[in-house]
Amino acid sequence: MNVLVIPEDFRKDEPVLKPIISAMMAWLGKQTAKVRVCRDPHLGGISQALNAERIKEVLERYKGMVQLFLLCVDRDGQSGRRQQLDKLESDAAALLGAERVFFAENAWQEIEVWILAGHGLPAEWRWSDVREDTDPKEHYYLPFARQRGVEMEPAEGRGTLACEAAAQYNRIRQLCPDDIAALETKIGNWIGGPA
Repeated sequence: MNVLVIPEDFRKDEPVLKPIISAMMAWLGKQTAKVRVCRDPHLGGISQALNAERIKEVLERYKGMVQLFLLCVDRDGQSGRRQQLDKLESDAAALLGAERVFFAENAWQEIEVWILAGHGLPAEWRWSDVREDTDPKEHYYLPFARQRGVEMEPAEGRGTLACEAAAQYNRIRQLCPDDIAALETKIGNWIGGPA
């Protein structure tokens, strides 16, 4: 199975999404799934990632090669984001037919939270605070990366920390029920795997 993950901007999102989505696919019994992150066309932020024409461009370009398309964006505290994603899913279904599928999910509140979910956090941090903060990248992820000494690595250490987090995928799915577990359930239902 070929999986294409569509990020807001691959430059910082690819190191997070590729290992975590690969771990999700393995959890669902699809260890041989080939997970790629969309780089071309380059979507330069949330407005392009939520643009139906840009998503259609990606789907049309890759629908001959990809069975599972996953749009993964930040929620950024926007309560209406789910409705936007539902509309994109509906539009994509009409374009892709039954053999291919497009699912969209918003990380609660940013995808860096998925990294943090796979790690033991400092004792003074409460998980509920991390999940509800509308700027967890600045308030939690970057301080954690500094504490771990990886902030000077490419993408501010996202690759290193996401790979470590992906090794704890079950922890991520338990701590992120509204986004990771919800996406996993959709995919599991579509492929017929455990969810």
